[in-house]
Amino acid sequence: METTTISNSGSGEKNVGGRRMFSSTHIAFIATFATLAAVLYILDFTMPFAFPGFLEFKLSDIPILIGSFTLGPLYGAVIVVVEILLKLVIKGTSTMFVGELSDLLTSCAFAVTAGLIYKRHRTFKGALAAMGVGTLVEVTVALLVNWLVLVPFYVQFFFGGNWAPLVGMMKPLFPSCTRETFYHFYLWVSVLPFNLLRCLVANLVTLLVYKRISRLINSVNHKIYGKPDRNVAKEKRVNVALIITLAVVVALLATFALLRFFVF
Repeated sequence: METTTISNSGSGEKNVGGRRMFSSTHIAFIATFATLAAVLYILDFTMPFAFPGFLEFKLSDIPILIGSFTLGPLYGAVIVVVEILLKLVIKGTSTMFVGELSDLLTSCAFAVTAGLIYKRHRTFKGALAAMGVGTLVEVTVALLVNWLVLVPFYVQFFFGGNWAPLVGMMKPLFPSCTRETFYHFYLWVSVLPFNLLRCLVANLVTLLVYKRISRLINSVNHKIYGKPDRNVAKEKRVNVALIITLAVVVALLATFALLRFFVF
């Protein structure tokens, strides 16, 4: 894992001529990472042989983690938000946004935590430590969200307070599961290993491809900002315009997502 030269601080800013400035190329890469993450988010799948059928495995953490490492933790969070909004616009929600909120919290806990640590320690060992701590935080958040939010919400709003349907979904894998033992089987035998596997896959793929993507981003930044005759004033105007455009796009996606749920 090599040190990227996108930013001295790892925050996703480009140091040009001794001046810190927001790179317009980051907008393009945010869009790329978020679109890829949204596609992977939509193309989820289940592993009923190992986990309950309602736990959907998503590979979207891969581009999110790569984006957090290459652009910075703040941009990792932006990628998560845009990814979820794109999914809501394209596919809608079947959980009254609660499932998407859970994914927002767990993905941010993973990628932002890892990005913050890697921002301070931009070495291979630092990357491993970042991924390890990010995984620990993500799994902890997933356990808490499932225990305190998701399960109570589904039981009350989808099953009218009846635990039988949810317990029934667990029985194919855990025949001895009951209302009293539900959390034992669900949290510690399902959610815990499920999220560990989810993070492990993202970590391994990131380790394999991060160097190439980092070099690509650095190369694009160098071609755009490495020119001695660049027009700094024009660059600032372009950057401001792109930031405004990104904000407008996010606002429109949020609006369309809400309209899809409440109107269409």
